Amino acid sequence: MKTAVSECPIEEAMVLLSGRWPTLLLYYLQDGTKRFSELQRDNPGISHRMLTLELRKLEKAGIVRRTAFDGYPSRVDYALTPVGLKLIPLIDALGDWWSDTQAQRVAT
Repeated sequence: MKTAVSECPIEEAMVLLSGRWPTLLLYYLQDGTKRFSELQRDNPGISHRMLTLELRKLEKAGIVRRTAFDGYPSRVDYALTPVGLKLIPLIDALGDWWSDTQAQRVAT
């Protein structure tokens, strides 16, 4: 993960959530717990390795909770933590902003 160059909390948040996948993973986890394979299906362009790395990064930050179950085949579930759930209104607001911006561009 990149390191922040200042002590600005916005920069630190952007470093954590930067890239193509973190916000998409949060978006798909907002509906509830999902298995690894479901997240891979929701994001067909992501490789197995990249999905693993992004989920580990979000888990380390306390945004995603990983639950592993014993048995065969092995099963791992991912869910948003209370900290992760606080990000959902921000992601929704960003999506709304983009939709409004695109609608204005089309209207002009």
